[in-house]
Amino acid sequence: MMTDTQAATPTLCRLQLGSELRQIRMSAGLTSTQVVRKLLWSPSKLTRLETGDNATVEPSDIMALCQVYGVDENTAEQLKEYAAITKTKQEWWQSTTFRPIISAGTRAILGLESSASTVHTYQSEYVPGLLQTEEYVRVIHQHAKGDRPDEEIDRIVELRMTRQEALRREQPLKYVAVISEAVLHRRVGGAAVMRAQLARIIEAASASNVKVQIVPFAAGVHRGMNGSFTTFQFRDRAALKPIVHLEHLADHWVMRREADVELYEDVFNELQAVSPGPQESLKLIERVMKEL
Repeated sequence: MMTDTQAATPTLCRLQLGSELRQIRMSAGLTSTQVVRKLLWSPSKLTRLETGDNATVEPSDIMALCQVYGVDENTAEQLKEYAAITKTKQEWWQSTTFRPIISAGTRAILGLESSASTVHTYQSEYVPGLLQTEEYVRVIHQHAKGDRPDEEIDRIVELRMTRQEALRREQPLKYVAVISEAVLHRRVGGAAVMRAQLARIIEAASASNVKVQIVPFAAGVHRGMNGSFTTFQFRDRAALKPIVHLEHLADHWVMRREADVELYEDVFNELQAVSPGPQESLKLIERVMKEL
């Protein structure tokens, strides 16, 4: 269990709560079907609680589960506290400034970023979001949906820049980005925008918690060619297993199944192995900058 729930994000509380509820149910020897029949719940309600997919959690639902599972009083109070935080504490992006522009997929990745201790991302088409400049973000979203008003794009840019505070927070996110060389050569916004963007990557990689590697064209065929992905790891890996996030034009997926997560972790390790180390990768970025 978390020792400092007051410092935890609502997302982390939901994930921790879901993980512990599932473990307690299994220790009690109960199936999810048995539980929902006892409580007259829909199966999806328990599934969403155990996967941390609910926006908020009702403490009364937690108490009902604790009674079914025969949970001791101290554990029940801790679980109720997790639930209470999901209802009383807001994430930073739930402000009136950002709420209208945030999709379900964006909410998922923001919650995971704010709660994870380590992020590994492979990007084949774009500079990773936490390394993007304002102008790069602006150009991408101007082209993604041509009828977006300037005011909405301004808020999207502000949101992206605020997200990057995760790299500079009190306990900064450990961030490892593996990027296809193609991303460096794709002139998003023209030469000047790309030079500034590549300089930003180099600057960010000077921090001890950020590492960047480039998969060169010379690496040939590799498993990252199937698409971009991001894995999120948490401080207490025994309690909270890593999560994979996939995002495409029309939808997003959060994957938790152990075999799926291991597959993406293996692919990420392979991509790191076929890429030059961080220093050589930064030299490659510098060479591309000079060619712009």
